[in-house]
Amino acid sequence: MSKLVIDAQQLRQMLFAGAKNLEDNKDWINDLNVFPVPDGDTGTNMTLTVLSAVREVQNVSDLNMENLAKAISSGSLRGARGNSGVIMSQLFRGFTKEIKERDSLDKPAVAAAFARASEIAYKAVMKPKEGTILTVARGMAEKAGELCGDESMDLETFFSEIIKSGDVTLEHTPELLPVLKQAGVVDSGGQGLMVFLKGAYAAFTGQKVDVSFETTAKGTSATITVEDDGLGDIKYGYCTEFLINAGDKYNDDEELHFKAYLESIGDCVVVVSDDDIVKVHVHTNDPGLAIQKGLSYGSLSRMKIDNMREEHEEKLIRNASAIAAEQAKAPAEHKEYGFVVVAAGSGLANIIKELGANAVIEGGQTMNPSTDDFVKAVSKINADKIFILPNNKNIILAAEQSVFLVEDKKLIVVPTTTVPQGITAMLTFDPDITDEENLEAMKEAIGMVKTGQVTYAVRDTNINGTEVHENDIMGIGDHSTLLAIGRDINRVSREMVDAMTDEDSGMISIYYGENVTQEEAENLASDIGEAHPDCDVELHSGGQPVYYYVISVE
Repeated sequence: MSKLVIDAQQLRQMLFAGAKNLEDNKDWINDLNVFPVPDGDTGTNMTLTVLSAVREVQNVSDLNMENLAKAISSGSLRGARGNSGVIMSQLFRGFTKEIKERDSLDKPAVAAAFARASEIAYKAVMKPKEGTILTVARGMAEKAGELCGDESMDLETFFSEIIKSGDVTLEHTPELLPVLKQAGVVDSGGQGLMVFLKGAYAAFTGQKVDVSFETTAKGTSATITVEDDGLGDIKYGYCTEFLINAGDKYNDDEELHFKAYLESIGDCVVVVSDDDIVKVHVHTNDPGLAIQKGLSYGSLSRMKIDNMREEHEEKLIRNASAIAAEQAKAPAEHKEYGFVVVAAGSGLANIIKELGANAVIEGGQTMNPSTDDFVKAVSKINADKIFILPNNKNIILAAEQSVFLVEDKKLIVVPTTTVPQGITAMLTFDPDITDEENLEAMKEAIGMVKTGQVTYAVRDTNINGTEVHENDIMGIGDHSTLLAIGRDINRVSREMVDAMTDEDSGMISIYYGENVTQEEAENLASDIGEAHPDCDVELHSGGQPVYYYVISVE
């Protein structure tokens, strides 16, 4: 029978299935990063954003469209990471605004929700760019509007046609955004949206979808799952994992048989094969049965068995102790102003703390903090007005969303895109002038800071006519400008600095990363000092990952 409406229960399953498909393909989406640096994280950010919505939905006891909509909107907003994640959360926000007062969704309701989603997402971005996830979302909204009046079309065909139009729009994104065409990729955010929708569509059509999640947020210790953490609801007590070095006996038919067996003795079953290596994960009350069955296919390695009930009890004790310790602390001295700053690397964090930051959120490239991370950091600062320094262009949107979630404090987001800009902004702060005057002064000051970052290429590409090969060392300036390229870190760093300096330059600050020795950094600082005798050269241990050097010129 053709389906004409979607109820809250089915929409919930579609959300879970979409999230699972996104999680399964996040690494592929990460690889669509335009610039070939080891920080492509669009897939990860979108996955963590959507899984935050999933986790919120899991806590809904009275499932109806209104409660479901509220959970999806709130969860995705708090979990939003990176520009792609924030835009995804805004798509969810618009969609749920349109459906929250309905009992079920027919074609006109879905079309209206798609249109509202696109509208809200566009409004969330100060300067929307075409050729991005926004374009893909709008294209599908327009297609939904065209088709919703066709009374002969059922929902399955309706969704199928919308998704087809999304794929066509996605393939067209390189024509709208030249950097995509030059890199030979489609927009990664748009691809993530399509992956999510195709997973949701699979659930709508009745396909059986495994919705067990196990994604860890980079830079945090939290593992997001859709499993309830309640002690009484732990049906199977042992988390069992191992690898099988499988022989010829193990084939596709045996894998299906093996999965069926594991499902008969437990849940949360994951069996992934890679050539002759099989990774196994299952929650069961008898790990021995799983291990014994695995041995029938080959030798085992990396065996790991955790008692989840025991871990839960220990977690409750730790949480209670932490709460008690927190409550026992004397309240921090009240201040008029506070600072929340994002930085990756212990050295950079220490520098920022010494400048007066009240909270440093570990993050940056590959580790984009969520909107909720900012909300939690702000909540711990006893101040009326708090300046937030994101220090990364992909974190600014998430920081800005926190402003709407905090009511008892005034949050001021300074649009810093690099750590050196953040340091300059903090040095510019003047407690004797107004918030607005400070914000303007900070913006003016960071505009005088040039930042270069040295890292390696993760794939071959062409950037503005320059051939880049995998493992090349790149010196990247502001606005992702390629300033130098080669195979020697020291030489590329020097050439990058040469390109950044001019007759007005007076200060060069060098922050070396976790993969650079102090001796190597001192040699570079000496070389740069000799090449630029009119500039003061400062050397600091930044400890940052991904980038060998972060260098600022003022």
